[in-house]
Amino acid sequence: MAISLANSRRSRSPRPSSLIVEALLLLLFVISGAAAGFLGVDLLPPRMLIQVTNLEGLQWVMGGFGAFFGLIAGFLFQRLRAQLMRQVRTMPTDLLISRAVGLILGLLVANLLLAPILLLPLPWEVGFVKPLAAVLSNVFFGVSGYNLAEVHGRTLLRLFNPSSTEALLVADGVLQPASPKIVDTSLIIDGRLRGLLESEILEGQVIVAQCVIDELQQLADSGNSDKRSKGRRGLKLLAELRDSYGRRLIVNSTRYEGDGVDDKLLKLCSDTGGLLLTTDYNLAKVAQVQNLRALNLSELVISLRPEVQPGDLLQLKIVREGK
Repeated sequence: MAISLANSRRSRSPRPSSLIVEALLLLLFVISGAAAGFLGVDLLPPRMLIQVTNLEGLQWVMGGFGAFFGLIAGFLFQRLRAQLMRQVRTMPTDLLISRAVGLILGLLVANLLLAPILLLPLPWEVGFVKPLAAVLSNVFFGVSGYNLAEVHGRTLLRLFNPSSTEALLVADGVLQPASPKIVDTSLIIDGRLRGLLESEILEGQVIVAQCVIDELQQLADSGNSDKRSKGRRGLKLLAELRDSYGRRLIVNSTRYEGDGVDDKLLKLCSDTGGLLLTTDYNLAKVAQVQNLRALNLSELVISLRPEVQPGDLLQLKIVREGK
């Protein structure tokens, strides 16, 4: 119950520091847009300014338009920032480092190539070429470095650990790095998650979605004794596993929009690229239809049953009398 209540309070009431940062970012975009619109009037050609009768009024109008577009840009930036933070929380450390290094190297190459161009004397009429070239080159080389690092970053990182056979195989593409495992509610309630962790079959981090925590809390607060028992058992199990495995078991506090827990779990799998562990046949099939990775443990148990051939001798034990 402690895990559920703590995460629910954290997600329902955003931290004051986070709200302040978001407000400051919006204010920065609005001020920047207003300043760009207000001061941009002075950059207009003189022949256009001659036709303006009220220059100060034009500056205030352009400043207002700049503030409006700055506000829109601020909201878009915050959405991209939130999505980026969700990916960073679940991204492997080596992949995060390689992408960051690739982005920095791409920007460095872009600015080194730009230096001679920015020093060229250009007529006033084509003065916009310099900032345009700066923006385009930084975007092009930055994205190129990011993409190259995503593909070949592990090969570069293995230079820092050449004695590791596993690192070499991963870098060459022979092995795949362990992906995060996302568990649904049924896997927690029936206790199979504990068995999977104790057997050391699972690799990588185990992610418990916020929607699963909320569902367990609803079950624990239910008036039905059976549901209440299942919810409390699941919350107790999560608390014990957090104490036993620490950072191996993490709670993703992101609140997704959706019709139910299954829909939100699928969105989390899509964002993180993780493997969904479930005992729900329908949920596993829906994930496969959406090209998401899912493992139905019930089907896994069936597939591990020993094969019986005609003529094999079987030992049967009668448990009880049939009807």
